[in-house]
Amino acid sequence: MDAVTASLEVSGLAFAYPDGHQALFGVDFAIARGERVALLGPNGAGKTTLVLHLNGILTGGTGSVRVAGLPVGRQHMAEIRRRVGIVFQDPDDQLFMPTVREDVAFGPAAAGLKGPELEERVDRALERVGMAEFKDRPPHHLSFGQRRRVAVATVLAMEPEILVLDEPSSNLDPASRRELADILRSLEVTVLMVTHDLPYALELCPRSLILSEGVIAADGPTGELLSDEELMRAHRLELPFGFDPRSVTMGA
Repeated sequence: MDAVTASLEVSGLAFAYPDGHQALFGVDFAIARGERVALLGPNGAGKTTLVLHLNGILTGGTGSVRVAGLPVGRQHMAEIRRRVGIVFQDPDDQLFMPTVREDVAFGPAAAGLKGPELEERVDRALERVGMAEFKDRPPHHLSFGQRRRVAVATVLAMEPEILVLDEPSSNLDPASRRELADILRSLEVTVLMVTHDLPYALELCPRSLILSEGVIAADGPTGELLSDEELMRAHRLELPFGFDPRSVTMGA
């Protein structure tokens, strides 16, 4: 995969926290433009540490991260933050304005968009997550699932290269989970989904990476990895009772 087609390239990424705890020991992978990839792994595997490197929230380790060919570092930080949209697990970490519209407009407005161009960007982002009619509502009046969709819209409004989702299905009822899956499938953007929800990973991401003890322990088709009982056991990954990954037909 050359730099032109790769949305994300991580090579030799190692990182230790100031207290000496080493979280990453040399992580290597690349994700092509438009791919949907799940990042799986037990708690403490380094998933959050890895995600925080993708847009330069964490720096100072060794190795490199490139987004659409640009190295993540001080020089390109504003551009990297525009290109890597992270949707955090709790939508309330991302929604802080009086109305949905203002929340979605916040990033593009800070980047200098205004007037009709800004409105168009907001409308398009809300349209993509099926929340256009809630534009003037206060976010705290929405259900949890609706707030998560608005949080996705705040990131889409920046027109990112990569959408990084941290546990996107957590705390969602089955209908909201299904709605979000349909939205994610419809987006023409590179997706990296960090999740413990293995059926959701199988449904949405043709490829998965298993991060375990700070290294990529496996990288392959999601169905194959989830069907490998020994691999799953070795990395403390458990499918829901009675769930057979081989019986699921993958969504395109």
